Amino acid sequence: MAAVSETIVREYFELNGFLVRQHRKFTSPTRHENDEIDFLVFNPKASNTLPPLPFELTSRDLLDISKAVVVVKGWHTETFSPAVLANAPEIFRSLGPDALKRAAEGFTNDQSLVRILVIPALPHGDEARFQSIELLKSKGIDAVIPFRTILSNLIERTQTNRNYQKSDVLQLIRVLKNYDFFTEPQMELFKPRSKKSGQGRGA
Repeated sequence: MAAVSETIVREYFELNGFLVRQHRKFTSPTRHENDEIDFLVFNPKASNTLPPLPFELTSRDLLDISKAVVVVKGWHTETFSPAVLANAPEIFRSLGPDALKRAAEGFTNDQSLVRILVIPALPHGDEARFQSIELLKSKGIDAVIPFRTILSNLIERTQTNRNYQKSDVLQLIRVLKNYDFFTEPQMELFKPRSKKSGQGRGA
């Protein structure tokens, strides 16, 4: 699952104009896999000034980011609740001082480096959401991107009339869209009911 999640995240950043470098292609015998970041990303079109960013990023917010380190946590079976975060210290090792120092060597200037964590979702409840955000910030994380945001953007931007031969992820989305497995939420919301739906068999 980790490899699938990382592939999806990589496609997301590349589709949004970033140059993506995988920080490691192997696991060092002296360090755990969770001790390292997953990607270094660079946006050549971003301005030199980084405006204040929301903690939960949207795809629009990416346009303002020049450089970032990205850690992917694809736990697709649960939300990042305060309890989960408190009992999973490996989440934060990837963005610790040592890992960031090694990652920053890929950039000449790390002053504007944004530390991004890709997560399944933040809690829905206000109190649990606030506690999770405060805990993540206290561990040095600048922003998070939920997987729903990533998947929605990939689905929206994939075109059925293009052939994505070099991307299995985009090609799969294209095929699913072509066979109507994805529909516009607005179209579904305002789709008129069938006249037969409210009638009995004898009508």
